[in-house]
Amino acid sequence: MDKMLFTAMNAASQAMQAQAKISHNLANVSTTAFKAELDVFDSWHVEGPGMNTRAYNKLQETGNDLRAGNFVTTSRELDVAIQGKGWIVVQGSGDALRRDANEALTRAGDLRITANGQLINGGGHAVMGNNGPIVLPPSEKIEIGADGSISVIPIGQSANTLAIVDRIKLVKPDDADIIKGDDGLMRTRSGQIPDADASVTLVSGVLENSNVNAVGELTDLIQNARQFEASIKLMKTAQETDAASSRLLRNS
Repeated sequence: MDKMLFTAMNAASQAMQAQAKISHNLANVSTTAFKAELDVFDSWHVEGPGMNTRAYNKLQETGNDLRAGNFVTTSRELDVAIQGKGWIVVQGSGDALRRDANEALTRAGDLRITANGQLINGGGHAVMGNNGPIVLPPSEKIEIGADGSISVIPIGQSANTLAIVDRIKLVKPDDADIIKGDDGLMRTRSGQIPDADASVTLVSGVLENSNVNAVGELTDLIQNARQFEASIKLMKTAQETDAASSRLLRNS
């Protein structure tokens, strides 16, 4: 059978793999602080007798676009966004990266308070503070400062009783050291979360949008669909060529 068939099969397989990543990004266009996933492909010559005229594609690496998304104003006191570089530390889930680290990273600042007073984000992950997951007392008002400090006015108290009860753990690891787990949370390659960094600041009353470029992803979606279609046609051509060669050999 002509080796062209295997080359075309490889191209179709890689196009399908890229398509899955694009579809995942498009599905998260509206997800708070979602970071677009990236695939990097490379090609290499198939070595063998004669000239290296065939090339295969292969997935070289995967990663994430860590650039910040646009901010949207919500005016909600529990919505926060990180200004510049940095991450909010949340409680992990024992992670699919097969590490036991109990802390993970996110930029999703759509915070809320559970019935038992625990501070979580929209994904249901507990927000970490100075001494573990943050638990707040019943209060009439909550303020989150630029440094991550959380101040509350207890129920029935006057405004002058506003006091800091905890501080959101904010960190700034090197971008090159960050990878995404199967649970959608970020972690460092070593699994160790750095200490709190005072240079990381929050903006209250706003949220960070997904950084997925919907137009660009749709363009890539169409391009990959065409590449897949071309590969299927090439596979059919290889099959027809092989059948024609077999007929010629039989006739001879």
